[in-house]
Amino acid sequence: MTSSGRWRAIWDRDEELAQFAPQRTPAAALPDPEPLLRNLTQGVLEALAGVRDVGQLARWMSAEAFRALVTRANLATRARSARGTPATRPVHAILSVHRMSPTDDVVEAVVIVEGPARTRALAIRLEGMDRRWRATSLALL
Repeated sequence: MTSSGRWRAIWDRDEELAQFAPQRTPAAALPDPEPLLRNLTQGVLEALAGVRDVGQLARWMSAEAFRALVTRANLATRARSARGTPATRPVHAILSVHRMSPTDDVVEAVVIVEGPARTRALAIRLEGMDRRWRATSLALL
């Protein structure tokens, strides 16, 4: 096989494999992201409080964002255990959702949540992939 033939074979294989990679989806082909932002916020807060299995959120998150959430939930569980505090359902109220779209298939949002002790913000980046929104980044402040 010649050098150019070898490169062509690699190129063809890469094109075939790209068909199985996550496919970007424009926002026009996706539902309104606000219900997902609200539900995901509630789910994240419950997972960190220890009353929801983190695995229930996996379908709405990228692998990297999910791993980060699992790590944070495990740390929260250890902290509760060290203090002797049981897991309890969080009492939070979503005050507002602020969102913007830097590109057509991306939504970046900040969800403001009021709790009994303090008000917090959850920053979420959603990307349109495979005809649905997926959270690719989460930051609880």
